[in-house]
Parts: sequence; C-alpha cells; structure tokens
Amino acid sequence: MKEHGTIAEELFREGYNCAQAVLIAFCDLTGLEKETAAKTAVSFGGGLGRMREVCGAVSGAAMVLGLVRGCADPTDHAAKTAHYHLVQEFAQRFKEKNGSVICRELLRGVEVQSGTDPEQRTLEYYKKRPCPLLVRQAAEILDEMLTEKR
Repeated sequence: MKEHGTIAEELFREGYNCAQAVLIAFCDLTGLEKETAAKTAVSFGGGLGRMREVCGAVSGAAMVLGLVRGCADPTDHAAKTAHYHLVQEFAQRFKEKNGSVICRELLRGVEVQSGTDPEQRTLEYYKKRPCPLLVRQAAEILDEMLTEKR
C-alpha cells in the first residue's frame, strides 16, 4: 500500500489543490468518500481561496486531525484543548521543515501569476513550486503524529 505522502503528492500532481490532496490521501482513515473530501477541502487551496494565508496542506492536515483525533462535544474543554495542542504540534513540525505555515511565505521567491484565479497546472508550474513537496511533508508529519499518538 502506498504511503499517504506519496498519495498526497500524486493527487496534487493530478490537479487537486494542496488541501484536497492531503485530505483525500487520508480517506482510508477518515472514512470520507473521495468526492466529499474534495468538496470539503476545495475552499482551502492557495491559502484559503488563493488569498495566500494558511497553506492549504496545513489546513488539509488540520481537517484530518479533526476527523481522526478530534472531539465533537462543545462542552468538553479538556478535549478541545488537547486537540488544539495537537494541531499546534503539527504546525510546529511543519514550520521546522519549511519555516512557515503561511502560503505567501512558503512561496516567497517563486514567480506566481498575479490575481485571484487559480493558475493553470503545467509542467513549468510544477517545476517552480514547492507545493508537491509540501503536501507530501504534511502527510508524512500526519503519519508520524498519528502513529505516535495511538
């Protein structure tokens, strides 16, 4: 069976955005159907609708953590606190590898098309961007954390 990091990178290269690639890669653990995962995560691509805020790979990872290790009881303060700490730990590990969780900072120095529309996916697009590696790393960090936290 392929590792989640490999799956996430392949999904990104197929055209899914960074958040979709990470969330879909973990459908085996979340129980989501691929289409549901794609629709759930689509808004988070490009740092939230291409506004270059929190990296979509990070947002996708947070969704996975919520589905796999999250809490649903709004009155369970301890569970919510523990979950927020889990998300913060993920973000810290991602930052240690990449320097930031902010899309525009991760793309610093990369020539990007201006505007708010998603860029066309071409060979040149994939060559210049760190995104395939970022989705792979997000999924690998998730795998590490989910294994550690069992």
